Amino acid sequence: MKFLSALFKKIQFIQVAPTQFTIFISLYAVFLFLGAYYFSTTITIIIILPFIMISAYRWKVIGGILAGIWSVILIIFSSATHHHTYFQDLIVSLSSYLAIGLLLVILYNYFESQNLKLKESENLYRQLFEQANDAILIVDNEGKIVNCNNVASNLIGYSRNQLLSKNLKEFIIPRPEQINQLENVDPQSGEWSLRDTKGREILFEVTITKLQNGLFLGTGRDITMKKQMEEALQSEWKRAQTYLELVQVIIVALDNQGRVTLINRKGREILGFEAEEIIGKNWFDFFIPKSIRDSLRLYFKNIISGEMKPFNQHENNIINKANEEILVSWQNTFLYDNTGKIIGVLSAGEDITEQRKSENQIKEQVNTLSVLFDLSQQFTLTLNLKERADEIMQTCVERFGVCLAWLAQAEPGGRIKIIAQYPLEHSYPQQIKIRWDETPEGQGPCGRAIRSGTYQIVEESTTDPSFAPWKERAKQAGFITSAAFPLISRGRTFGTLNLYSKTPGFFHPERLELFQTIAHHAASSLENARLFEETEQRLKHIQALRTIDMAISGSSEPILAQKVALEQIVQRLEVDAASLLRYDPQQQTLVYAAGIGFRTSDIEKTSLKLGDAFAGQAALERQIISVPNVSEHSTYYQTKLFRDESFVSYYAVPLLAKGRLFGVLEIFNRSLHIGNEEWYDFLRSLAEQVVIAVEKEELVYNLEKTNALLIETYDATIEGWAYALDLKDRETENHSKRVTELTLKIAREMGIEEKDLVHIRRGALLHDIGKMGIHDSILFKPGKLTNEEWEIMRKHPIYAYEMLSPIQYLHPAIDIPYCHHERWDGSGYPRGLKGEAIPLSARIFAVADNFDALTSNRPYRDAWPVKKALDYIRKQSGKMFDPRVVEIFLHSDTVKILHKEKSST
Repeated sequence: MKFLSALFKKIQFIQVAPTQFTIFISLYAVFLFLGAYYFSTTITIIIILPFIMISAYRWKVIGGILAGIWSVILIIFSSATHHHTYFQDLIVSLSSYLAIGLLLVILYNYFESQNLKLKESENLYRQLFEQANDAILIVDNEGKIVNCNNVASNLIGYSRNQLLSKNLKEFIIPRPEQINQLENVDPQSGEWSLRDTKGREILFEVTITKLQNGLFLGTGRDITMKKQMEEALQSEWKRAQTYLELVQVIIVALDNQGRVTLINRKGREILGFEAEEIIGKNWFDFFIPKSIRDSLRLYFKNIISGEMKPFNQHENNIINKANEEILVSWQNTFLYDNTGKIIGVLSAGEDITEQRKSENQIKEQVNTLSVLFDLSQQFTLTLNLKERADEIMQTCVERFGVCLAWLAQAEPGGRIKIIAQYPLEHSYPQQIKIRWDETPEGQGPCGRAIRSGTYQIVEESTTDPSFAPWKERAKQAGFITSAAFPLISRGRTFGTLNLYSKTPGFFHPERLELFQTIAHHAASSLENARLFEETEQRLKHIQALRTIDMAISGSSEPILAQKVALEQIVQRLEVDAASLLRYDPQQQTLVYAAGIGFRTSDIEKTSLKLGDAFAGQAALERQIISVPNVSEHSTYYQTKLFRDESFVSYYAVPLLAKGRLFGVLEIFNRSLHIGNEEWYDFLRSLAEQVVIAVEKEELVYNLEKTNALLIETYDATIEGWAYALDLKDRETENHSKRVTELTLKIAREMGIEEKDLVHIRRGALLHDIGKMGIHDSILFKPGKLTNEEWEIMRKHPIYAYEMLSPIQYLHPAIDIPYCHHERWDGSGYPRGLKGEAIPLSARIFAVADNFDALTSNRPYRDAWPVKKALDYIRKQSGKMFDPRVVEIFLHSDTVKILHKEKSST
């Protein structure tokens, strides 16, 4: 192939004269024709071969084909002329010439296309060489410049021809020995300093590659300006670093992978690491808490990728060398490359840990004061125990972030009663069994708080052994920590405030102090509400007894009185059903007499012998039978009744009078019911009323005596209320009793009839009943009351009226509780009555009440001498007091006796 290619190149001169070539080839064709005639076929073949080659080279495919055809004609002519005897030689010759012609055409085309590509490639590389932005030099291993482009000659300052006569060593500063290293390193890159024709030093960034034949290709670009700018930037950067080291905030720079590229002295101090321990490390892996690491890393990634807009300011925690979390407020700016793409972030951060703690403490304190104030405001709106308890539970959850809050009341026998919870739908309190005695169920925070009177905490509910009985339930609910705060009133723990949280360490010292304050506040408020409800409940009890009493005394039908009694029993005892079994002494059986609240008529079939079933046992043993859970007693005569009626709890009370059995009162409830002592007392009272109704026909003659006994019971109850009020304030203990006795003595001396004295006595005992609605913080405030507190205090006569007015029985006694703060001159309260518009009983009581108050010790003063008190009352005659009442009081034997008693005391 190489031979043929060289041959074709040598005959290229033919292309210079096309016309002469045509004449030549025509003469050659004629010569071949003559040769075919005169020469042998072999010679003809030999001289034809150049003809075919020259024609194919000149005219490509067409020339080769025509030459081949002409050659075939000549061979045929030669063979015919010389009378060729071998026809086979003729065929072979013809085929060979045709094939040779075609082959020569193909070979020529191939070599010509390769030659064309070579020329194109040389032109392309020549253009690249000349048009490149970088300087290009080709030198030998001695440093002599063999070739160069225009960029190289322009930079050095020589023409191309001048530069080709130079040695590279002449321009290198100051390390010409680099030329001697060319053969040792391939390729080599670095920075070279060259001197141009004007003697200026030019800094080149050079890359040298070894070529064949001992030559080297060097490419370089002028980086003199770039180097000067870098040096200027480096100088500015050092100056900026000095400034960054002085600022008192954290300065940190991250690349687009989150690696630390810069951190100042303040940042190192806060983190507790040296610079080499921080630089190059991933910020998120080493200095961000695990809890927020993934979210911050994702946020950073989205910002760098442009998927999210960056925040100029944000706050997050970082971790120092001691593994402590530090809250930092960040100001951010982003670093961009020449295309505007974010390549990193520069952040300035301020440690706000202590600031945030202070802010949180202030907020928590403000929140606490706000909550306490709001609770106080709410407490003035209601005296309902349940509503107050619900308000406290809701406040603990919504205002202080606990997950569950419930209020426990300590019951006799170590039992716990849940009186309020929030959220209401949470099932945890109903799923657990808690006591306050020494049983395992009493070893939790609630039981320990009641027994010790101090708050109790369980830091980790899954590991604390005392919390073992409730561990699984707490784990299901997600509770981690819990605490119980005792509710203490007058030195007695009556319940606990129980709180649960899903946050470890939730009950820190500040929060414990807060909840303890709320517990003390709640204890006082709840105790007041409890006393108020207890008083109200007792009033309702009296009303119920009075209702039964009226039914007994006002109806000639004993059955009607019994029905009223059963209705009051179901309503006031808050049970589902009640029945009356009458005792037949002749048959010695208990027979159904009346009932209420039953779904079926099975109860009407009841007929029991003494000792049969629970009712028979109560009648035989003559004591109350209580069965809180009937399911624990499988054998029972009335099992069908309990099953059909779905009764769960049962009580049987024997109806006895003067040792005589009149029957049994049965109480039924469809849910678990455990009565307390007060409930049992009222049950006995109701049973007594039922006995009265039952024996009405037999005891009509003794009705007045029974009524007198009942009135004594009412009065004793009222005295009990008065005593309870006195107990609430030890400083005024027995005040109600003394002032009542003094009021009655004055009333008698004024000629008031005995039938009216009963109502005066009751009113005097209940004169301060309205103070049950006043908060202790006001009622027992040691200092002077504010105007707002006085407004609340002046409402206690109204509260008394609202409490007592629904009770018909006490209507005649309301005047004293309602009007004893009215003044003769009209300056009193609550209605500002004047003169004789004030009821006489209230005018009498006002004198007695003020005298007793003045001559008794108070927290804010000592008792006055009797003479001083009498002088004061005399001066207030016609102002505060009725002059006639004062006159009778001052000249009565009662004053003389009191003067002697007080003086001797």
